Amino acid sequence: MSEIRAREDGDALEIELPADPLAGHPASAYFWGHVAGSGDVSDGAVRNEVRTADGARRSRARIEVVTNDEASAQVLATVAGGDLEHETTSRDYAHDTSITRTEDEYTLSIGDDGVETDEGGTDLLGRNGALGLPVDGRGNYRFGAFSSHDRELLRGLFEGCGTICFKSSSGTVGISFVHDDRDLLELIRELIAACPVEASVDDLSETSSGGYWFGIDDDDAPAFGTWLYDGCEETGLYAPSRRRKLERSLEQAEAYDEL
Repeated sequence: MSEIRAREDGDALEIELPADPLAGHPASAYFWGHVAGSGDVSDGAVRNEVRTADGARRSRARIEVVTNDEASAQVLATVAGGDLEHETTSRDYAHDTSITRTEDEYTLSIGDDGVETDEGGTDLLGRNGALGLPVDGRGNYRFGAFSSHDRELLRGLFEGCGTICFKSSSGTVGISFVHDDRDLLELIRELIAACPVEASVDDLSETSSGGYWFGIDDDDAPAFGTWLYDGCEETGLYAPSRRRKLERSLEQAEAYDEL
């Protein structure tokens, strides 16, 4: 167990960590959901010319994941190590590029300064370069090791590439997933179909920025969102800001129904 941050109510929170960040475990499932949703895995094929004092080459094999929630970023760093950087960024809204949002951004980098091993790669999460990671050289993710932890995996994916909002026009909660990788979204659709709550999903559509997205049926979104964050305080594997937004949206929908 490793204490890494405080609960939202101020009490100490301890998070159970996996012995291996690639093994089947709630924390590793949450981490790889984030990596797939808002991260990048480089296989280190491109190398710079910098050498260490003893002549070893340095490789660019790395994992990089981005989140807007500081507490979640600290959790990810504790699960897999690496270095965190914080900056404020402005970016176009995924569904409408005419809208710009300014927000905090926390970037976790793992393996950027890895020293090349005798086998020609870097020691990345205890593996030789990107070999053995749940993603191949084409960016296709394999989540079989996390099949017993689908809630944490989906929560990481949702916090990585999901959106939530209250739709004032209909008084409903909107949950959707947005990503440039169509295959990843298809995989998320399959994971949602297999979850224990009813959650019908739309077909994939193109966004104005050139990516893809799909939404969960508005009637099913409250049950899915509630299931997704059920028990998260006990594990600490969640972004507090995202859960608060979900709770506010659900409260607004309930108040709308009472009008």
